[in-house]
Amino acid sequence: MLSVKQELLAALAGELEKLSPGSAGRAAFESPKVAAHGDFACTAAMQLAKPLKLNPRALGEQLKAALEATPAFARWVDAIEIAGPGFLNIRLKAAAKQEIVREVLAAGDRFGEQPGNGRRVLVEFVSANPTGPLHVGHGRQAALGDAICNLFATQGWSVHREFYYNDAGVQIDTLTKSTQLRAKGFKPGDACWPTDPENPASKAFYNGDYIQDIANDFLAKKTVKADDREFTANGDVEDYDNIRQFAVAYLRNEQDKDLQAFNLHFDEYYLESSLYTSGRVEATVKRLIEKGHTYEQDGALWLKSTDYGDDKDRVMRKKDGTYTYFVPDVAYHIAKWERGFAKVVNIQGTDHHGTIARVRAGLQAADVGIPQGYPDYVLHTMVRVVKGGKEVKIGKRAGSYVTLRDLIEWTSKDAVRFFLLSRKPDTEYTFDVDLAVAQNNDNPVYYVQYAHARIQSVLRAWAEAGGGDAASLKDVDLSALEGPQAQALMLQLAKYPEMLTAAAEGEAPHDVTFYLRDLAASYHSYYDAERILVDDEAVKRARLALVAATAQVLHNGLKVLGVDAPVRM
Repeated sequence: MLSVKQELLAALAGELEKLSPGSAGRAAFESPKVAAHGDFACTAAMQLAKPLKLNPRALGEQLKAALEATPAFARWVDAIEIAGPGFLNIRLKAAAKQEIVREVLAAGDRFGEQPGNGRRVLVEFVSANPTGPLHVGHGRQAALGDAICNLFATQGWSVHREFYYNDAGVQIDTLTKSTQLRAKGFKPGDACWPTDPENPASKAFYNGDYIQDIANDFLAKKTVKADDREFTANGDVEDYDNIRQFAVAYLRNEQDKDLQAFNLHFDEYYLESSLYTSGRVEATVKRLIEKGHTYEQDGALWLKSTDYGDDKDRVMRKKDGTYTYFVPDVAYHIAKWERGFAKVVNIQGTDHHGTIARVRAGLQAADVGIPQGYPDYVLHTMVRVVKGGKEVKIGKRAGSYVTLRDLIEWTSKDAVRFFLLSRKPDTEYTFDVDLAVAQNNDNPVYYVQYAHARIQSVLRAWAEAGGGDAASLKDVDLSALEGPQAQALMLQLAKYPEMLTAAAEGEAPHDVTFYLRDLAASYHSYYDAERILVDDEAVKRARLALVAATAQVLHNGLKVLGVDAPVRM
């Protein structure tokens, strides 16, 4: 049906060009708001009526007659109807819809994907500092980032997954002090443990049980290995640097376990410290000064970020000589640009909203050829977790929040991914643990996966009866697929490629979850309406081809989300 649509669009473009030279680019089909009105809608007559000084309905009649005379419309279109002031509602022949089954089965795992476009994109996500386990917010970011990467890959992009983290600074210092106190035998609540809420340094102390785990392994002189580092503790509670390096390596290892449980892998771990040791931060500051975009005031160095749309100028270097956190961010994004990534997407929490304007201002002020609006940002809200009807705020490892691994252990990797992707990123979301483990149609991931497993059960029964395999269905006669549920299912299959393209362009993986739920609903309706394994061999094989194509698209869509497509449930 994709090829059919292209034929029809080409015919439409040709007739529009005849009506009004230069109008071929207006050739487009929309989906009617009411399914009963047809399969495609065309508004070209209304768009051209004013410049041509013609009545739109009369122009619609003229366009209708011209289209009906084209070979493509004669072959694939059953009827064209004029509606309202000049809408063209187009009804396809059953044979046109049946073509999608052949296209899906021929393309298989590649259905919906575009060829390589030679372009590279870097997606930075999770980027949690190594100061504790990954929490549910990181989980939402992990699901978003990985699915967005997969969407870009379907559109022919070469995708680079990157994890950026701060391996120095105040938070790492606090982690080290917390671990050192635990290693010395102290714990939260002891007289020496900082508890004064008015003291900013004390508020950052980490009280979770995982700090004791780090201290115990440090005293045991263990070796920990993460994707990007390996370190052996010496057990000396006075060796501050050794404790620091061990604690960072330990928590990077813990984060790796979280990511592995989520079936997520990164191409690169980028250290903030490298921006300082490589001289990138100093070089960036020097360039901004030389370009005349900074000034000194009150002992601090300021960036004239208001020149680039920020609501106020920003401090770059504080009175004590240290840099504010957006300065290394600017240096980091210059590095991304220089590494050849003309497109960059950052997945971050909504609490980072304020950094967007200042980072972009710094990049423009640096004047290194980076376009305005670089990088892209996808901001997400945090996640509430509800279990047994009550909100859960404390996990067994972190102490103060629910970890990603908690959520996976309570439900499953598939449920966590699908649920966290089922809303727009900036929409508040409540993760219902009980719903995520329910085996009923109210559970969206179960509903979609069950549709796939149900089809596989049918195909398995047919194969075990000596029928053959899905590969043998590619060229069967599909003329028996004329029922309304079958045609509705085929139309739904045909929407998949355009949905993927739009979801990638909008960096919107929630569109995939919506589509899969609609496809599963169409399949379940079809299954309830028509028995598949009937006695008539021609009808049976046609119906098997349709459901095999449906299973393929369900599989492909779930793969984009990082969710398994089970063959049994």
